[in-house]
Amino acid sequence: MFYFEQLLQTALQGIDGYHITATVLEVAGTILLLSFLYSAYQAFAMGGDVRMLATGGIAYFILGLVFVNYGTVFRDVIGMFNSVADFIYGSVGVGDLFSNWLNDLSTYFTQNGWSSLWGLVTGGISGLLGALLIIVAFIIFPLSYTIFTLFYALYGAILYVVGPFVLALLPAKGFGQLARTYLLNLMVFASWGVIYGIIQALMTAVNMGSLEAVLNANGIMNSFFGSGQVILLALASIVFSISIALIPFIASRIVRGEVGATMLVMVGTAVGAAKLAAKSYAGGGREGRHG
Repeated sequence: MFYFEQLLQTALQGIDGYHITATVLEVAGTILLLSFLYSAYQAFAMGGDVRMLATGGIAYFILGLVFVNYGTVFRDVIGMFNSVADFIYGSVGVGDLFSNWLNDLSTYFTQNGWSSLWGLVTGGISGLLGALLIIVAFIIFPLSYTIFTLFYALYGAILYVVGPFVLALLPAKGFGQLARTYLLNLMVFASWGVIYGIIQALMTAVNMGSLEAVLNANGIMNSFFGSGQVILLALASIVFSISIALIPFIASRIVRGEVGATMLVMVGTAVGAAKLAAKSYAGGGREGRHG
C-alpha cells in the first residue's frame, strides 16, 4: 500500500472517530427524505408519472442502504481502484518508487553529492546554470510528492464528508446532476492511485526505477548521455515531479474521455521541460569533467 493511501485511511478513521460521519449522515438522511418528497411532488405535478415516482423510490431505497453502510461503501469503492494500484505496485517489485527516490537522493548527497555540486558552481556560467537546475529539481520533487500526498488525503476526506449531502439530492429531478457530478469526481479521484502505479511501472521499464538504475544507464530515456551523475539525478527528479503533478489532470481527462486533449497537454509540458534541460546540458558536461 502506498503511503498516500495509508494517510487517507488515517484521515477517514479520524473523521469517524470524531463522530463527524454520524452527524453528516443524520443531516443527509433528512435531506434525502425531503428530496424524495420533492421528487414525488414533481411526479404528481406531471400528471401522476408512475415511472418517475418508481424511479425515485428505487433511488431512495438504494441510497438508504448506502447511508446505513456509508463508511464501508466509500472505502470499498476506493479500495477497488487501490487494489489495482497495489497489484501493479507488487508486480513491479521496486516498492514505492517516488518515496524510495527521496531516500536515495538524501543518501547520495550525504555521501558524495555536495562535492560534485560545488564542482558545478565553480565551473563558470554553464556550471552555475547546471547547479541552479539541480537545486530547483531537488526542491520541486519533494514538494510535488508531499503536496500530492497531502492533497490526496485532503480531497478524499472532503469527498467522504460531503458525499452524503450531495447523494441525498439524487432522487430530485434537477438536483440529481449534482450527485452524478459527485460520482464522476469520485471516480476521477479513485483512479489517481492506479495512474500512480502505472507511472511507477513505466519508470521502472525505462531504467528509472531506482537511483542506481539511472546512474548505471548513464542517461534518461536514451537521452543526455555523458552528463554527470548529479545532472542525471536532477533530470530524473524533474521527470518525476512532472509525472506526479500531472496525475490529477490525467485522471480527470481519462475518466471524462478527453484523452486527445490530455496527450496534447502532456506533449507541451514535455517540450517545455526538454527546453529547460537543454539549457543546463552544457553544465552537465562540465560537471562530468570536474566530477
